[in-house]
Amino acid sequence: MTREQSQQTPSLRPWNTSAAIVIALLAALPSVSRADEGGVSYWLPGRFGSLAAAPAVPGWSMAAVYYHTTVEASGAVAAARQIQIGRIPANVAVSLNANLNAQGDLILLNPTYTFGTPVLGGQLAIGVTGLFGRSSASVDGTLTAAVGPLAVTRTGFIEDSITSVGDLYPQATLKWNAGVHNYMTYLTGDIPVGAYSSTRLANLGIGHAAIDAGGGYTYFNPAAGQEFSAVAGFTYNLKNDATNYQNGVDFHVDWGMSQFLSKQFFVGLVGYGYQQITDDFGQHPILGGFRSRVLGIGPQAGFLFPVGELQGYLNLKAYGEFAAENRPSGWNTWLTFSLSPMAPTSTVTATKHRIVK
Repeated sequence: MTREQSQQTPSLRPWNTSAAIVIALLAALPSVSRADEGGVSYWLPGRFGSLAAAPAVPGWSMAAVYYHTTVEASGAVAAARQIQIGRIPANVAVSLNANLNAQGDLILLNPTYTFGTPVLGGQLAIGVTGLFGRSSASVDGTLTAAVGPLAVTRTGFIEDSITSVGDLYPQATLKWNAGVHNYMTYLTGDIPVGAYSSTRLANLGIGHAAIDAGGGYTYFNPAAGQEFSAVAGFTYNLKNDATNYQNGVDFHVDWGMSQFLSKQFFVGLVGYGYQQITDDFGQHPILGGFRSRVLGIGPQAGFLFPVGELQGYLNLKAYGEFAAENRPSGWNTWLTFSLSPMAPTSTVTATKHRIVK
């Protein structure tokens, strides 16, 4: 059973009614913008944020997110994209002096239902995320392919874009509260039904299924209006049958911290780390294990407000990426609007709606 701290403290009511059911949010991006095969991963760093492990108010919630990303890469990442769409065999030696640039603009919808009846002493929530948007990418440079004494060199510019729907991303979470300490475990994955072609430079699906699981912790002190959250997990990727390529196992950690400056407004920081821990399978020998890595950090701000009998929530967060390896990197922004049940006005609890910022 979820334990609650009840106090007659109206001044802290924004914590009690904080919204944002975006935890199953962006498991995906335009496939040109992340890691593993061709620089693409299932997991989107930054998916979890502040109050990620704090239990929510039972009932239906809906989150809508606008996501923008701009990234670039060179070397092995650009080579991987050319090798994939060009179907270059493993016995062909390849060298590439090129640059990859990509952008993505996505709209994500995430309905989630939080159960009021405890499960294993915790709070169960189930949701799914779908997306629609546009992905664009371009590669320019020189590709040289050689077999024995024969060599072919191609110099030019390739670009591609697509506007369509992406994969589906179901997720289940189970959360427990113990005073200012909150704990969570989650299970999510990828159902590959989105727009994808192995010969395209830009996609909105990733072409294969994936399973991801992990756990998280939130320290939340409503009296001080302070919190810190961290969530870590692992991704197992299934094989892409169109390319006979299988991404390695990925490890990721997302974190967030926030401070309320008033009853409705807060500011804070968010960050993430992503590291592939096993080699890919099926990649061209020139790429080696093709393990990817990236770090990101940036600011966040949020605003809480009533919408009739519901709780409204707006949040803006941004990440700048650095220390990238074998994946495009750049910056990304998330604008979230969500509606969720309003918590009872007479109490302030430590089982708040998570705010993913």
